[in-house]
Amino acid sequence: MTPQAPIDEGYTKYDVDWRPAPALPADAVRELNDCRNRLHDAGLVGYYDEHGVGYGNLSLRGPRSGSFIISGTQTGHIPRTDASHYALVTGYDIDANRVACEGPIQASSEALTHAAIYELDPSIRAIAHVHSGELWHRLKDRIPTTALEVPYGTPEMAREFRRLYEQTDFVRAGVAVMAGHDEGLVAFGATIAEAADRILALTLR
Repeated sequence: MTPQAPIDEGYTKYDVDWRPAPALPADAVRELNDCRNRLHDAGLVGYYDEHGVGYGNLSLRGPRSGSFIISGTQTGHIPRTDASHYALVTGYDIDANRVACEGPIQASSEALTHAAIYELDPSIRAIAHVHSGELWHRLKDRIPTTALEVPYGTPEMAREFRRLYEQTDFVRAGVAVMAGHDEGLVAFGATIAEAADRILALTLR
């Protein structure tokens, strides 16, 4: 998968308040990490060698309101991740473009998008963001699709998912294309396995 250069990917666009902390317990990230590695094997999470940036991230709703566990920024190149490659988002402000997180690594550059999707419905427990040129081109504007002019990792993208949830089939299908984010797709689910399987099922069609 090779998006056209220049690439707008992998860079944190929000203000981050990161508190270095020990890794979460392995049990807390086991299912999340297993699904991440499945998506990595499928080429849906990975690394653009020519641009030197990673792509794809997964998250799981956390134990406290407004919190979630998410893969760390720039971990796409790692074939097999573990608990040291995840951060806990402890708070955020979408309008102020700010994220607070803790852990051995900073949260993914897509953390605000994940936060906005969790706000849509308490039944959403997990999110997978992947890249696939084939799926992106085939499904753009055929399934729920964010506006072309809206870039990733911004408050505008976060608000776009509210529009999709209220006005399109996103609420039922749980998968959307990010038109302004080359090759980007997002899926949610009641579990991270459900979110990952929704993406993987599209590769079989």
